[in-house]
Amino acid sequence: MEHFSKDFSIGACEGQKIVDGETLPLVLQPPEPTRNDVESLVSTLKKNKDWFEQILIKNSAILLRGFNVQNAVEFNDIVEALGWDDIRYVGPAPRTHVHKRVWTANEGPLSEFIYYHHEMVLIKEYPKQVILFCETPPPEGGQTPFVPSFRVTERMLEEFPEAVEEMEANGLKYTFTAPSKNSTGSMRGRGWEDAFATSDRAEAEKRSNALGMDVEWLADGSMKTILGPRSVTKVFEGRKGRRMWFNTVVGMHGKEHSSAFMADGTEIPDNVVNRCQEIIEEESIQFKWEKGDVLFLDNLALLHGRRPSAAPRRVLVATCK
Repeated sequence: MEHFSKDFSIGACEGQKIVDGETLPLVLQPPEPTRNDVESLVSTLKKNKDWFEQILIKNSAILLRGFNVQNAVEFNDIVEALGWDDIRYVGPAPRTHVHKRVWTANEGPLSEFIYYHHEMVLIKEYPKQVILFCETPPPEGGQTPFVPSFRVTERMLEEFPEAVEEMEANGLKYTFTAPSKNSTGSMRGRGWEDAFATSDRAEAEKRSNALGMDVEWLADGSMKTILGPRSVTKVFEGRKGRRMWFNTVVGMHGKEHSSAFMADGTEIPDNVVNRCQEIIEEESIQFKWEKGDVLFLDNLALLHGRRPSAAPRRVLVATCK
């Protein structure tokens, strides 16, 4: 950290935790009042790209606070400063393109809780980084909580070692049903036409197959995707050999438009899923937004979600390879 003191000062935020010796999120602020502008921040990030990437992997979450970031254009400049490749979002969340690499975050009803997940966890190619920008902080609620994924694996292995290893050995399968057209009345209301950028069924099926999904077409025009088998945990390079809880069992098990089960078709015990949900919540860090915040998340190490919120709330997102 010492060589970096000229470029950032270290701050604190509500909900911050120390996990296995690392601060989550690590809060980086302007080193002096005269360097609190976006132009200075972009210059600093370009100059320190390698360090920033290493510290993001080390701490899993970095919050840039106090840099007076105003809009999607400035947010995009920050994203592009680091030179990470863009990755197109594929998933159920209704989103709108805003500017270049910037999209709205999930536009589903603010009254709903978006459950913890690794972004695009079930797709063959998922982002390494998820970057969020708070344009309008909510007057109440609306936190973006996140969870160190390795802690979930550790605790699940402590309490359900046989069940976890059985799921790992067999693999898991998931189903998800998407309508043809978008609906912002649901946090999972993105239609398959938007998701796959085509209204042609054959082309949509081809594109879904390329991402590792099988397809069934339903009578109402909906697309049912079948994914799997998928592993329960993953170990990623540079992250201390930790087994990340890299799945979406809790988020999809027994839900209205989705399911999660063993690859051989057997059910995952309800008590295992319910206890996993409790553990995830117990390990969560409840991050509260301030206007202009830019939050970098290591998508390989953290689950994240969204608390129910009062309006207005506007958070923008970019995802990177």
